[in-house]
Amino acid sequence: MSNDRKKKVLITGGYGFIGSSFIRNLSKNENYIIGNIDKLTYSSNLNSLEKVTNKNNYTFFQEDICNKESIREIIFSFEPNYIIHLAAETHVDRSIDGPEVFLKTNILGTYNLLNSSKEYYEKINGQDNKDFKFLLVSTDEVYGSLETNQEKFTENNPYLPNSPYSASKASADHLARAWHSTYNLPILITNTSNNYGPWQFPEKLIPLTISKCLKNQKIPIFGNGQQIRDWIFVDDHVNGILSVLDKGVIGEKYNIGSNNEKMNIEVVKDICNILDKKMPSKNNYSNLIQFVDDRPGHDHRYALNNSKIKKIGWKPNYNWSDGLNETIDWYLNNQDYLNKDSSMFYSGERLGTIK
Repeated sequence: MSNDRKKKVLITGGYGFIGSSFIRNLSKNENYIIGNIDKLTYSSNLNSLEKVTNKNNYTFFQEDICNKESIREIIFSFEPNYIIHLAAETHVDRSIDGPEVFLKTNILGTYNLLNSSKEYYEKINGQDNKDFKFLLVSTDEVYGSLETNQEKFTENNPYLPNSPYSASKASADHLARAWHSTYNLPILITNTSNNYGPWQFPEKLIPLTISKCLKNQKIPIFGNGQQIRDWIFVDDHVNGILSVLDKGVIGEKYNIGSNNEKMNIEVVKDICNILDKKMPSKNNYSNLIQFVDDRPGHDHRYALNNSKIKKIGWKPNYNWSDGLNETIDWYLNNQDYLNKDSSMFYSGERLGTIK
C-alpha cells in the first residue's frame, strides 16, 4: 500500500500508559502512519516505545496540548485521518492535591485540539474530509458513584463527577459533544473503566501494590478497602478504541469495560497471593496491608455496561486472572522501571489528602 493510501493517526499522550500500548499495537500494522504528541510529564516513559521509535511509520512531537499554535501547526502539517485524544492528567489523588493542572490539560488542552481539528476539518476536501474522525478517550468516573446493587452505568447515565479529575474529564466530554453538535466535527467518545497492565506508573493501585511488596513496605488501603472498580486489561481497552474508531457511529459514545468488578482489598490480596507463589518471602505479602484514612470524596463503585460496544463486535480477551498474572510477570521482569525509572518522580508517598 502506498503512502497516499495509508491512514494517518495522530495520538496525544502517546508516551503514557494507555497511549504507548495503543501505539505499540497500531505500529504492527504498516497501513498506518503514526504521529505521537506528548509533553513528556512525570508519568511518561521513553522506553515504553523503544521498539517503535525507529520505524518509518512513526513520528514524535514533543509538545504540550495547551500550546494552541503549536498544536494547530502539528495537525495541519501531519494531516491526520484520525486523532485519538489520550493526553490527560489522570490520577485522582493528584487532582485533590493540585487541581489546576487538571483543568488546564484536560479542559483547555482538549479545547485547543478540538478547535484546531475543526479548522483542519473545514479545509480538507474529498475522501480525507469524509474519513476524518476525532476520538476522545474518557473515563467511567464522569458518571459518578454507584451503590453496590445499582445497575451498571450505560451511555445514557447523566454525568455526576465527584473529583477534580472526573470533573475535568466530564468537561472535556461535553466540549467534544458540543463541537460535534455545533460545528459538525466527527466526534467519537469512549468511557473506560480502570485499566491495568505493563508500563503503568506506580502511583496507581496495582503497580503500587507490586512495588510495595517487592520493597517489603506497607501497602496502603484507603478506608475499608471495599471500594469497587471494574478492571480492564489495557490491550483490551486499546482494541475497544480501535473497534469504535472503525465501526462506531459518529456523535455517539461507547463504554469499554470488562465486567471484572473487584473490591480494592480483593485486588491487593490477589496480587499478594500471586507474589507469594512467584516470589516467596519470609512472611506472606498480605501482612504488609495497612488501612489508612480514606480519600476525600472517594466514590464507592464504578461499573460499566458494555452491551453497546459488543454490538459492534468488540469483546475483552483477558479474564482477571490471566491479565493480572501477565501484569505481575512484566513488573517482576522489569523491576528497574519500579526501582529507578519511576522513583525519580514518585517514591510511593501518600497522595490525595486535604491539608
